[in-house]
Amino acid sequence: MRALIEQGVSEAMRKPLVLSALVAALALALSGCDDAKKETAATPAPAKEAQQGGSLIIGITSGDPLAMNPLYASDRTTLTIMQALYSPLYSYNGDKIEWGLAESLTPSADNLTWTLKLKPDLKWQDGQPITADDVVFTFNKLLDEKQHSFFRSMFVYGNKPLSVSKVDPLTVKFTLPQVSAAFAGTLVQIFPIPQHIFDNEAGDLEKSTRNDAPVGSGPFKFKEYRAGQYYALTRFDDYWNGKPKLDSVTYRFAKDANSANLALQNGEINLKMVDPQDVSRLKATGKFDFVIYPEGRLAYMTFNQNVDSMKNKDLRQAIAYALNKDDLVQTAFTSLDYAKPAASILTPDTLYQTSDVEPYKFDPDKAKALFKASGQPEGLKLRLAYINSNKTQESMGLYIQQQLKAIGINVELLPLDANAMSQRSQDMKNTAYELSLGGYIMGSEPDAYKSLYMSNEAYNYAHYKNPAFDALWEQGATETDAAKRAAIYKQIQQTVANDMAWYPIAYTNAVVAVDKRFGGTKEAEPKPVYMFQDLSKIYQQ
Repeated sequence: MRALIEQGVSEAMRKPLVLSALVAALALALSGCDDAKKETAATPAPAKEAQQGGSLIIGITSGDPLAMNPLYASDRTTLTIMQALYSPLYSYNGDKIEWGLAESLTPSADNLTWTLKLKPDLKWQDGQPITADDVVFTFNKLLDEKQHSFFRSMFVYGNKPLSVSKVDPLTVKFTLPQVSAAFAGTLVQIFPIPQHIFDNEAGDLEKSTRNDAPVGSGPFKFKEYRAGQYYALTRFDDYWNGKPKLDSVTYRFAKDANSANLALQNGEINLKMVDPQDVSRLKATGKFDFVIYPEGRLAYMTFNQNVDSMKNKDLRQAIAYALNKDDLVQTAFTSLDYAKPAASILTPDTLYQTSDVEPYKFDPDKAKALFKASGQPEGLKLRLAYINSNKTQESMGLYIQQQLKAIGINVELLPLDANAMSQRSQDMKNTAYELSLGGYIMGSEPDAYKSLYMSNEAYNYAHYKNPAFDALWEQGATETDAAKRAAIYKQIQQTVANDMAWYPIAYTNAVVAVDKRFGGTKEAEPKPVYMFQDLSKIYQQ
């Protein structure tokens, strides 16, 4: 599962696979997420006969894409579009491994060497072959510190990166400096990029103009992009998983959820992830099917410790006790059918997740006492940033503002557009606000989370620095004893709760409205981050 790292957004395997017992356990752990998805997904109307051709228009309210390059994609818009443009090596679907560009991954007896085999006759969207050279090139780039890909930390063990080499045109060998229980689970995040496109690019690939007309390996290829309007794709006939049924897919950008919902009702948009607040109104039209599934996503609040007041643990804990999390979730999501209160920074589909941490149950008297102990002045002013187009976050902001006022804290709401929010949050020296709302989807392998929490990582939006905490993340990545590894990740979760360095709010469900004229959503597989795993299966009926 690809990571979705949002800051302020309503919101980061054929041939048998030979795996260690640890990775097999990972696949089994994932099966619980798949069961939940089956239970919550709406039952679609009986399918009509699939037609070849037609166009699908997908509504997007999370802003324009950033760098359309898999080495840097972490915002929802870019990841959603990228899923149609690029293909992963493999992915997990419950306890089932679904192969993408790869057909096998085999560890050595000592688990230090892993051999990846690509499928034959794969093509990039410009007709060039996909080979081992592309995979080696992709890893060499993401491991290059000058390229600042957040994936680098996921493939560094004990301060030593893995090495990657070509065995033959379709075979790649990964050599780890030490055994990692996380490697196979983390590799699902990687979508190879074409060497022949970027080989002569000397500078920063994130800023490369070659991202403006990407050449990928997915079911749809780039056609046209107009900032603030749309991102258009056309069918790629040589897609490895079969010729797509649709002729084209267009992502239409809307300024806000209200205008997007109006376009949805008018038939100008055919598919869109919707806020819980809008479900009843859209259901009443009778025009849509709804796909609801656990998104493996945490909605949370960040305490920005670049600002001196937020370094105060008593103040952070006072804020946590001042909030009634059950009421907050009910208010923001309209129903506990769409979200569940969260205690841990790891989501329920993540290996070694536990809710056995300090829950910070609503206690206004304790909140007031801690606020007084913090030494902060009565009427302390804090700024809370969130995405201006997100209804759930707006509701959260209003609730938090009201609750904190009761203990003597004045909250100024700071709504920002998605791109502005992203830029500010990724500024390592950001002091524009004390509090912010965000979300992430990191998948089932807990090691992926360290890019959000270790002291010097770019996506540590709290700017929380704790060397002992960093050491736990390093130990968790390399520990091969399952019981010991579980204990490490429990300690990680307890540390965050005890320090109240981040405030977990809710584990959310995704709600996707689909025009009834389109079918194939079950075959396309509802998927966290992307809405659907493979758009080639969707058809007009």
